[in-house]
This record gives sequence, structure tokens and C-alpha cells, in this order.
Amino acid sequence: MALFKKKKKVDPEEIDLSALDRESKYKIFSGKVETVIEIVLTLWALFQLYASISNKVPLQILRYTHLGLAISFAFLLYPATKNADRRKLPWYDIVLCVAFLCVSGYFIINYKPLQFRAGAYNMMDTIMAGLGIALVLLACWRVVGPPIVIIASCFFIYGMVGKYMPGFLHHRGFAFKRIITHLFITTEGVIGNPLGVCSTFIFLFILFGAFLEKTGIGQFFIDLANSLAGWAAGGPAKVAVLSSALQGTVSGSSVSNTVSTGSFTIPMMKSLGYEPEFAGAVEAAASTGGQIMPPVMGSAAFLISETVGVPYRQLMVVAVIPALLYFVGIWISVHLEAKRLGLKGLPKDKLPKTWPLMRDKGHLLLPLLAIIYLMLAGFTVSRAALIGCAICIVVPYLRKGTRVPFLQIFKALPQAARSVISVATACSTAGIIIGMVTLTGLGQRIGSGIFDLVGNSVFLALVCAMFTSLILGMGVSTTSNYLITSTIAAPILIKAGIPLLAAHMFCFYFGIVADITPPVALAAYAGSAIAKGNAFKTGVNATKLAIAAFLIPYMFAMNPAMIMINGGEVMLSGGALLKALPMILTAIIGLVGIGGGFIGYLFGKLSIPLRLVSFAGGLLLVVPGTLTDIIGVALVALVVVFTKLRSRKNTPAEAA
Repeated sequence: MALFKKKKKVDPEEIDLSALDRESKYKIFSGKVETVIEIVLTLWALFQLYASISNKVPLQILRYTHLGLAISFAFLLYPATKNADRRKLPWYDIVLCVAFLCVSGYFIINYKPLQFRAGAYNMMDTIMAGLGIALVLLACWRVVGPPIVIIASCFFIYGMVGKYMPGFLHHRGFAFKRIITHLFITTEGVIGNPLGVCSTFIFLFILFGAFLEKTGIGQFFIDLANSLAGWAAGGPAKVAVLSSALQGTVSGSSVSNTVSTGSFTIPMMKSLGYEPEFAGAVEAAASTGGQIMPPVMGSAAFLISETVGVPYRQLMVVAVIPALLYFVGIWISVHLEAKRLGLKGLPKDKLPKTWPLMRDKGHLLLPLLAIIYLMLAGFTVSRAALIGCAICIVVPYLRKGTRVPFLQIFKALPQAARSVISVATACSTAGIIIGMVTLTGLGQRIGSGIFDLVGNSVFLALVCAMFTSLILGMGVSTTSNYLITSTIAAPILIKAGIPLLAAHMFCFYFGIVADITPPVALAAYAGSAIAKGNAFKTGVNATKLAIAAFLIPYMFAMNPAMIMINGGEVMLSGGALLKALPMILTAIIGLVGIGGGFIGYLFGKLSIPLRLVSFAGGLLLVVPGTLTDIIGVALVALVVVFTKLRSRKNTPAEAA
């Protein structure tokens, strides 16, 4: 492995991540300014820890403090324009920062009086609320980008002009004062449920991920994946799938995951003959799937738990099945492509040995295993995260070879605070959308309107929700995407009869897939930057590899028993799992058929007619039903038998 690190590793710092991921475009400071910012970020993280441990900070104070610091730092740390000098701190950014600190401070100081005069707010309350909303939108434009800000602004305007809207969009309309006070003062808007989840669960798990990074577990994941799969056909590509699945359990960003693990895996794939566009696509598709892999599943998973009222430990168990199917689908495609091209694995003498690696560094898995156990054992999400963070600090010192300077681990505090800024700005802006939906009743209106359009067709409702999620998710962070699509698209599915949790997971999955779906495929662009390939072609290849991500949501939406949902309730029992197993098995066979059809190889190269038969068989296995399963298995088996018989007639060299 050392050989590849020295010659093939790409330094992530050389990749302009800010050009691919707006949330990574920080300003770069040095000297006293950097020191002051790091100290304040650390104090913010310590305050969050105190609030979580003590449970003594009132809800409004916690949320306004979290919002105040996040928005203020957004102005300090993110440039106003794309081409602005990232090494300077303009005077107007300082003014904007101080202005929002004054706004949040006003509501922190007056949070009790505001409760007593609810519905009868004075002029100062209204001015501060209006200023707060304007600054939140401005900060979100800088950090997350214009799409979510434009959508939120449209919802804001809709609240005032509803009486002029046609058809199901018509409502009585609301005064400007009523809207801004509703959005910024009550817990139905900016400081609503999304920001509440961000200020508790999300922050703690971002901190947990930062601690894991400082202990070197990311490199350990890559070494472990190399030892397990590096030797197989197309080894580096399979390493990318494994390491990204592991890394994704603690990472909330598909782009950063692509850059961090891709700096190792993409050069190794290219060294074995993979085209740059395919190498980048493998890493992008695998890294994107990391956001659906428990236990962390990206920031949006905590929002799902709070929104649908399902304990997070149950959500983890339910999400395991589709997550594993996603990675199985990518693994199958990667394996078939490697066999088609005749690509070999890495020499075993160049790879780390599994047993020595686990013996020397296996204890680095303890924080991750502990947090899974604690949540399954019934601990609250916050308590499990706090204990996991404490274990992270201790674990590196259990063995001499993994010890790191204590200050290095301590740096996880400001890193977590910095990382949560983008999530907090997205959550607060999404609160504007959600607040307007609840105020106007728009969610049910849209659901009713689209349901009238598609009739009683559940499939058409799913297709509408899919395209809504993909379009709204272009260039938007996963958290923003889920908050928007779950507000707009989920009601369509719920009205069509899809269970609440399945509907929200459907939107969540397609929100994530937007990161690899052209034309705006941020994770694919990151992969192409490392591979030095064509960005659009990389996105197309990533979409083909991640075809499972487009099919699995339909499977569990049309047949919720696959993810152990019965009658709208989560049923975590042996009987529910046994009922799901046949569906999982047919899904895997279906993914083999679909992969063979896409790649053009299944125990041998496939002609176009055989590719069509293989693909059709795979699709039939995705559709729930005994008859479709039987026909699907027969078609895939037919292709396998035909290619097996044909391969016997070829020479060994040709068969390979």
C-alpha cells in the first residue's frame, strides 16, 4: 500500500473543492484573525456540548444562539461573491455579522416577553424579525447557493398574494407583518424543527465525525477495504465502494467523501486500466451512497426521524436494507465492468494484511460500534453521540501506534462548528418554506392538485415525486434538498397511499441521487476533477452505476414490507425480517440482470438482444409480485445459461 500512497495518491488540497461544492468555499485567514475565529468556534462547540449534557438551556435560547452564531460566521467565513478575495475580511461582512448578532441577541433577551405578547408583537419585534429573515436569506445565498433562497422567496411571496392565485393554489393571503413574525418569532418557521434538530442531533454527529477524522479512522477504512477487496478483479474500484460505504457512515457530504477517499482510489483504478470517467464515476456513486448508510446517514436522516416521529434507532434498522442493496448494485456493476475489460486486482504483496491491520488498529472501530450499540440499546440519539465522542478521545491512546497529539483531537471542536454552518443556514432557510406551507396549507393543496392530475396511479405519483426531488435537488445540499422535497413531494405520496416513513425515505433517496445526476452532479464533478476526465460523462457513468438508487425507492414504496413497514408502522421483528428476505433476494437477482444489461457482460459478453432480455428480467424482479418474479428469474437465468454454454465453446483467453 505504501507504494501506491507515495506514487499515486492525489492530495485533496490540490483539488479546488470550493469550485465543486459551494459549502466548502471558506475564506482563508491567518494570524490573529484566524486565532480569534478558532477560539470563538471552539467556544460555540463547547456551548453546544454543555446544552446537550445539561439539558438546562431553554429551547428558544438554544435555537437563537445556534442560529445567531451560524449566520454570523456565514458572513465572516464565506465570501460575498464567487470571485471575491478569500483572504480578506471586508468591512461590510463585519457589519452584517454584528447586525445578525444584534438580531439574535434581541430575541434571546426577550424570549419570555415575546411568549406573553404572542400575536400582538410591537414595532421593534417586527423590525427585528424582518431584518433577521433578510439576513438569513443573504447568508444562505452565500453558503448553500441561490436555489433554496429563490424557492424560499417564492413561498414568502406566495403567502402575500394567495388570494390572486388560481385553482388549488388560492388562499386568503396574509399581511407582511403576520408573515415575518410567524416565520422568525414562532417555532413554526426559521427556528422551527429543522433548526432544532441541527442544534442538537446534527451538531453532535458532525462533532462525532470530526473526532473520528482526527483519530485517523478514515485512513483505516481505506486500508481495511484494500486488505479485503484490493486483490480481486477490479480491486481498486471495489475498494472505492467499500471504503466509501465505511467513510459515508460518518460523513454527511458526498462531495467531500468523493475527494477524501477518491484521492487514493481513483489513481489506483486508472493505474489498472479504468477510463478516467469510469474511475471518477465509481467513487462518486459509492461516496454518494454513503449518505444512506447507517448509523449517521447524513444530516437529513435526523430530520426524517423527527418529522415522521420514528425513533432514530428504528430508522437505522429500516435503512440498512436499501443501503446495502444500493452498494450491492454498485458492486455488481463494478465487478461486471472489471470482468468485461479483463482488469485484475492489485498485487497482494502491495496490500495491507487484514489480520495485522485489525490487530494494530482495529480498536479505532470502537467509537462507531459503540454508537450503533447505544442507539439500538435504547439510548437517546444525543446521549449516544455524546458517549461516542468521549470514546473517540480515549481510543487512539489504547495502542502506541495510533496515538495522536491531544491538540489534534481537540481541533475537532472548531472543525465541527465550522462544518455545521452550512447545515444551519440551510435548515433556517428551509424553515421559511415549511413555515409558509403550514401557514397557507400549501402542502395539502399541492398534494391534492397533483393527485387529481395523476388519478389513482401510485406509480405516476412516485414518478412525479422522483422528478420533483431530482429537479429541486440540483446543486443543493442533501439537507436542503430533503427539507424542500419532503415538504412539496412527500404529501403527494402520502395522499397516494404510501406510508409516511416510506414516502419521506423516497424523497430522501432521490434528493441524494441528485448529486450524481447530470446536468448538475456535484459528486461526479469532484470525481472527474481527480480523475482528470470529462465531467458530464463521469456523471452519466455514475448514474448508470447507481441505477439501484433509482429502483430501490420504488421497490420499498410500492412494497413497504421490504423495509419492515406493515400498516404504516415499523415492525422490527424476526417475522418481519423473514417476510422481507425473499424480496431482498429477488432484488439482488434483479440488480444482477440490470447490471448485466447496462454493462453488457454476464458470465460472458452480451449481444444487444441478450442485454435487453437481461435488463427486462431485472426490471421485472424489481416490480413486486409473484408472477413478475418468476418471469424475471426465468429471463435472467436464460441469459446466464446461454452465456455459460457459449463460454465453454471459447478458448480460456476469450472467455476471460
